[in-house]
Amino acid sequence: MEERTAGPSPSGGSRTGRNLPAAIGVGLGLAALVLISLYTVKELFLVVVTAAVGVGVVELVRAFATRGIRVPAAPVLAGLAAMQAAAYWGGGVWLLGTFVVFALVLLVWRMFADGTDGYVRDATASVFILFYPALLAGFVALLLAPDDGSHRVVVFIAVTVASDTGGYAAGVLFGRHPMSVISPKKTWEGFAGSVLACTVVGAWLVTWLLGGEWWQGALLGALAAALATMGDLIESMIKRDLGIKDLGSILPGHGGLMDRLDSLVATLVPVWLLLSLFV
Repeated sequence: MEERTAGPSPSGGSRTGRNLPAAIGVGLGLAALVLISLYTVKELFLVVVTAAVGVGVVELVRAFATRGIRVPAAPVLAGLAAMQAAAYWGGGVWLLGTFVVFALVLLVWRMFADGTDGYVRDATASVFILFYPALLAGFVALLLAPDDGSHRVVVFIAVTVASDTGGYAAGVLFGRHPMSVISPKKTWEGFAGSVLACTVVGAWLVTWLLGGEWWQGALLGALAAALATMGDLIESMIKRDLGIKDLGSILPGHGGLMDRLDSLVATLVPVWLLLSLFV
C-alpha cells in the first residue's frame, strides 16, 4: 500500500487523497471475513485466500493484456487452487512440485494457443504470474497447517497490516523525504513508522499468541516492515512498466486486490521461515 506525504487535499477528497471512510469500512469487513473463516473452518479460510488471490491473478492478467502480453487465466487459476491444496495437505515438497507441473502446463498451453510470435514473452509472463502471486500465496497454507496455524496466520497478517498502517500514518503526518523515484509518495519517515509499528505488533503477538520471545517477534516485525515496503515497490515497478495507476478498482478506497496483496505476498515466505525456526 502506498503511503501519502502531508500536503493539500485534492478537491472533493480527504487530505490523503483517499476515500478514508470507504477504505476503513472495507478493511474492517475483510478483517471480519478473515477472522471468522480462520477460527471456524481452516479449509474455509483457504477458500477465501484462493478467491482473493484469484482476483489478483485476473487483475494482473488484464493489466498485462494492455501491453499485448497474453497470459491464459484458466491454467494459472487452476494452478493457484492446486498449490493451496498441495501445500495444506502435502507440505512444501508438494507445493514446489505442483508449481513445476503447472509451469510446464503453461509453456505447453502457450505453444498451442497463439503461434510462435511472442511465445517467450507470453510464456515468461505466465510463469511470472504463477509465481507472483500464486506460488507465494501457497505459503499461507503452510502457515495454516500446524495446530497453531490460525495464530501463525494472524501474526503474519497483523505485522503486514501494521507495516501499511504505520507507514501510511507516519507518511501523512511527517513525510518529507522520498525513498525512491519508483514510488515518490513513499517516504523515509513513513518507513520508520512501518518499522516501529511492525516491531511492536510482532513482539506483542508472537509472545501472546505463540508463546515465543519478545525479541523474536520484534525481529520478525522489523523484517516484515522491510519486505512489505519492497513488495509495494515491486508492484509499483509493475504498474509503471505497464503504464497504469492501479491494477483494479474492486475495493472502494483501496484499489484492486493486488494493491492490497503486494506487501502480503512479499512478507509471507520470510515470516513462514522465521516462525518455523522460532515456534
